[in-house]
Amino acid sequence: MAAQQKDRNFLAIIGDEDSVTGLLLAGIGHVNSQQKKNFLVVDAKTPLSKIEETFLEFTKRKDVAIILINQHIADLIRPLVDDHDQAFPTVLEIPSKDHPYDPEKDSVLRRVQRIFGE
Repeated sequence: MAAQQKDRNFLAIIGDEDSVTGLLLAGIGHVNSQQKKNFLVVDAKTPLSKIEETFLEFTKRKDVAIILINQHIADLIRPLVDDHDQAFPTVLEIPSKDHPYDPEKDSVLRRVQRIFGE
């Protein structure tokens, strides 16, 4: 497991333009040798299938440690997000400026509450 963790060097993001742009400006952007990006900008024209495909791709990549996803986008693919039960990559739901964070919807928080019987 330790060998698997040390190769995971990147964050990936699926989010709205403001969230992705901010994180790219912070330096998380990467394009690998197969021309695969570690980010997806989602807008009203982005097909649901593209969001699902990108999420599944990020969960299978061996170089991604954390997937950040705007919570309102995670809601669109909630079954996929909830079914992801691996430690790596970790999926973290984040707010966006137009959609506040709702802890009741957060898949990680719900798992923690189940563990502790809340």
